[in-house]
Amino acid sequence: MRVTWSSAAALVLGASLAVGTCVAARHAKSQAKSTGTYGPRTATAPAGAIVVGDGAALRAILGDKSGPTDVWLEGTSFRGDFVIARPIALHGLPGATFDGSGTGTVLRIESDDVTLEDVVVRGAGQRHTTEDGAVRAEGQRITLRRIFVDRTLFGIALQQCHHCLVEGAHVVGTDVDPSFRGDAIKLWESDDSTVRGNLVERGRDLVVWYSRRVVLEDNVVRDCRYGTHFMYAHDVVVRRSHVVNDIVGIFVMYSSHVRVEDNVLAGAHGAAGVGIGFKESDDVTLDRNAFVGNTTGVYLDRTPRSPAQPVKFHANLFGANDIALRLLGPERGAIFEGNDFRGNGDLILVEGGSDALAATFVGNCWAEYDGYDLDGDGTGDVPFEHRRLSTSMTETTPSLRFLQGTVALGLVDTVADAFPLFDRKLLLRDEKPSMRPCTPEIS
Repeated sequence: MRVTWSSAAALVLGASLAVGTCVAARHAKSQAKSTGTYGPRTATAPAGAIVVGDGAALRAILGDKSGPTDVWLEGTSFRGDFVIARPIALHGLPGATFDGSGTGTVLRIESDDVTLEDVVVRGAGQRHTTEDGAVRAEGQRITLRRIFVDRTLFGIALQQCHHCLVEGAHVVGTDVDPSFRGDAIKLWESDDSTVRGNLVERGRDLVVWYSRRVVLEDNVVRDCRYGTHFMYAHDVVVRRSHVVNDIVGIFVMYSSHVRVEDNVLAGAHGAAGVGIGFKESDDVTLDRNAFVGNTTGVYLDRTPRSPAQPVKFHANLFGANDIALRLLGPERGAIFEGNDFRGNGDLILVEGGSDALAATFVGNCWAEYDGYDLDGDGTGDVPFEHRRLSTSMTETTPSLRFLQGTVALGLVDTVADAFPLFDRKLLLRDEKPSMRPCTPEIS
């Protein structure tokens, strides 16, 4: 029977506990180690520190090129929009808040070597054309740490911001349809930058475009459109993150040398729901991720473009997805080794009536496998073959997908299994199926 997000709520929760306990524990441990909490912390200015208590004084300091480079902000409201055009470190005391004018971006950073930490930012404009938001940074070695972005259209944007860091921020978007929100965190041409230990809620996307060697780690991204959207992003890493209840968890386009490790990608629901998807990308490695409770667990569109730069799935969990794998074509160069497939409504859907025989499956654990292991070596003595009459029917007659998950199509498969008189197309084959779970650390 097809398992939908709503009907599998208990299983999805179980995946966070019973199936994904160690993944969640690793995330929590790394989060506590890296930042402790999201948003501003409670801090005290050191003796002799320069403390500023109003917007006029802050503007005077920012406009003085020979002024102090380390400044503390009192726990009050700094009203209006500000431009930081010289190296400086601004530290917020409890309650320090930038209240924008409501007509543009609240804080613009236009200098190298700027640090901003422990402040609340709100009151940005509402124009998509100018991407009004909380913070826009352009420069090198800029650090944005423990910032609370309070319901602005766009959140934090790094533009040509190389060697920059966004850490411990809490970004909350607006309460409108995801398509009308702005991006929560955006990296554009920002090489060698890191986004670490942040909580993002109700944004549009977390974006990494035209950037190299970007690291995303220990983040929580939920209730957004795209949990993360990579495009022309090379040599990037996303790890130890929870990307949950987004329309699409992670989508990677036209990128190469991508590593996805130790993440939970769950609850991507609706017709477009995808845990992780790839379009025309090469040299991708996915290790120890949990794809749970999604409409589609993994989507591949011409990925890899060249079999010489394969996409490799190893030690991942595919659980309670409507469809575990969805492929646009044969996808030569896709390798699935040592993964667990448990409780999915359907294992695979290949568009265009094709199959996944060009992809490599070896040593995976299949809940549907009914073979045997007489020599006790942990490997099935006969290959695992996935054939499903209902899948063949829905591929040749797409209108039947409306019935997918119903008793009617379930009965079709039951009858076809009991009386193999009908032609059931072979969709995938694993020559050496594992008899034991492949992911004991997240089982």
